Amino acid sequence: MTSNCFFCRMIINDTKKEILLQNDLAVMIRDTQPVSKGHSLIIPRRHVSSFFDTSPEEQTALMALLGQTKKDLDRELSPDDYNVGINDGPLAGQSIPHLHIHLIPRYKGDKDDPRGGVRWILPEQAKYW
Repeated sequence: MTSNCFFCRMIINDTKKEILLQNDLAVMIRDTQPVSKGHSLIIPRRHVSSFFDTSPEEQTALMALLGQTKKDLDRELSPDDYNVGINDGPLAGQSIPHLHIHLIPRYKGDKDDPRGGVRWILPEQAKYW
């Protein structure tokens, strides 16, 4: 844990009861700046910046919470589809240097043409059809 890390402080304190799901190695919260209703973050308890620096056990724990979060969102909000994403490093857009996996529910009509999905990070490369 790092005292100056937003996620580490939140995981240690959880004074606002932000943690909605958890296991021994990871937690799930809702994004405070959601892209869509139900936008969730899956976060390892250990302070680690990159997915590629997580242990196999942490990866298993993260994926378990990802799956459980999807099931809960299916039941609660009935989204049509999902985007799953990781901004791994500052040049990839990571703004908090503590790994977090975005699970973004998608709803019919939330974007006129959703083709290309995460490819729109670089719009000039997105349209391949």
